[in-house]
Amino acid sequence: MKVGRSSKRRKRGAREPSQSSAPTPQLPKPLSDEILSWEEVSRTHRVRNGVYQQGGRLISLLTDFGRINPCYPDRAADTEDTIYYTGNGRRGDQYLNPGNRALLAAIESGHAVPLFNKLSVGRWQHMGFWRVVEGRQIFDETENRMLWRFTLERQG
Repeated sequence: MKVGRSSKRRKRGAREPSQSSAPTPQLPKPLSDEILSWEEVSRTHRVRNGVYQQGGRLISLLTDFGRINPCYPDRAADTEDTIYYTGNGRRGDQYLNPGNRALLAAIESGHAVPLFNKLSVGRWQHMGFWRVVEGRQIFDETENRMLWRFTLERQG
């Protein structure tokens, strides 16, 4: 159950307008039409969480663009070479946990990581390699909580 937030809470970060009235941008094209199993994805992304990091270094990312798991409202931007990726933390306000710190550190390192899109149970697509270029904490009105929103750009 979601609880209301005070107006003081909302002022901590930038406000993010509800996405329900915005037109849905085209999702980025996958690297290929090949459908991968979880076994294939897990050779790279060794955890079930959306952010896989080791020792503070971002390794890979998972998404479903909010279709299966709406608490992570990842979305495409106006161009298919940019994604707004929701940080790590399923319930309540997101904070600087190891996954979100790894996403922020990836901005500084500039390295690209693979992104896998979940289509349904056991069906994934490799969306190519993406670099984290920006991260900020915002208040998402739809989710009624503070989220880390990261901007990813397709590489190559």
